[in-house]
Amino acid sequence: MPILDLYEHGEQRRNLAHFATLASLAAVDGEINEQEKAVLDKFAFRLNITDAEYKEVMKKENRYPIETPHSSERRLKRLFDFFELALADQKIDEAQKALIVKYAVGLGYSPEKAEALIDKSVAIFTGKIGFEDYMFLMEK
Repeated sequence: MPILDLYEHGEQRRNLAHFATLASLAAVDGEINEQEKAVLDKFAFRLNITDAEYKEVMKKENRYPIETPHSSERRLKRLFDFFELALADQKIDEAQKALIVKYAVGLGYSPEKAEALIDKSVAIFTGKIGFEDYMFLMEK
């Protein structure tokens, strides 16, 4: 098997784990509403999640570990994705916020840094900015 095939499978595994994390965030309140489903569909397309993988993730308990990217930009991008999904219905509840903090810690942030990033992100996301602006503001 060529080394490139191994890399692609590894990347797909990371994408699937990230998608499963997003799906569990969407379902944290017990249901996935239409807005959250639309965002999940967008992520499924962007992350090359097959229909079979999508169905598997949606019907089972999350069994994929949080994959911690090595670069700070990729970790921040994962956090950005969490907020895009959490705020799909224009609100973030305490259960979603707690889960995002847990995932932020899983991504490698300290609990204190995770709390600070989440609080800052909630304030930023109410203005609906793009990722580049988000990354710039988070580095301040």
